[in-house]
Amino acid sequence: RLGILIVRHLKRLERVVLGYLEVCDGPEEEARLGILETLQCTIEHAWPRMPCRLPVLLKALLKMIWDVHTDQGSTPEPVKAALLQGATECLILLDRCSEGQVKVLLEGVYSSCEENRVRECIRKVQENT
Repeated sequence: RLGILIVRHLKRLERVVLGYLEVCDGPEEEARLGILETLQCTIEHAWPRMPCRLPVLLKALLKMIWDVHTDQGSTPEPVKAALLQGATECLILLDRCSEGQVKVLLEGVYSSCEENRVRECIRKVQENT
């Protein structure tokens, strides 16, 4: 709703986003799915301000991808897939607004990671142009 005016609140919003990405909120993961959607909209509207936030957001998204992949709880498979898809879309948007920095940073992660599901997310980001 705020559009570009969201830049006034980026510092506070970043803390909220990071907090929600860290915590599993039950089998339906409604809060995480909602915050991924919020992050996507924020990146789209405030893209000039995203490169300076790249290290923090990249770390949080990768940690969330790993947590979702290794979750042995009661989260259904379609919800896990939606979370991974949302995180991947955020990474793609971050890559676009940072002129390819995400792809460069993910090269080392891809080569050292042996988990297929995590590698698939990284591959999608690397193949996106």
